[in-house]
Amino acid sequence: MIALLTGKIAHKSPDHIILDVNGVGYRVMIPFSTYYELPEEGVVSLHIHTSVREDAIQLYGFRTRLEKSFFQLLISVSGVGPKLARDILSNIQPAALAQALSLNDIHKLSTIPGIGKKTAERLILELKDKVGKLDLSALPKTEVHGIPEEDVLDDVISALLNLGYKEPQVRKALAGLDASGGAGVEELLKQALKFLMK
Repeated sequence: MIALLTGKIAHKSPDHIILDVNGVGYRVMIPFSTYYELPEEGVVSLHIHTSVREDAIQLYGFRTRLEKSFFQLLISVSGVGPKLARDILSNIQPAALAQALSLNDIHKLSTIPGIGKKTAERLILELKDKVGKLDLSALPKTEVHGIPEEDVLDDVISALLNLGYKEPQVRKALAGLDASGGAGVEELLKQALKFLMK
């Protein structure tokens, strides 16, 4: 079972990175919170959750043990798999998610793509007490690193599609973006998500 990987970033995108560990490239799925913390290149360490299914072995990576713990709490809920757990963490910051769970905020949880009312109720029922025990103050602050301008829009589109939005929704969201001032992926993604959650 892989629990930690340290290597050079060979490729980085909003939903995964390829980590070169001594000449072996590992494809690691990541949430946005981790994506924003990673440099464009260099050596990094990721805390890994190894998901084993009959047809695939997938790695999910996180910058901190706390993020990994949060992810593992989410996948402990019936009906929440690794991909959905990653998408949840990509759409809402862990601290905000913990608050929504503690306040029984079904409406807020239901705005996350892939989460319906029943799943939101199940998350609250099963995680409300467990999440309260996590030290969310230890979560890192997000930081935006420079991304080549020609790749920004492609990264935003890819991220939205990976989060479960359909192509027509993505096109509408992109039409309303304000890319002035050299806005990066994080800013444009925030704008798009805000538009889509109206």
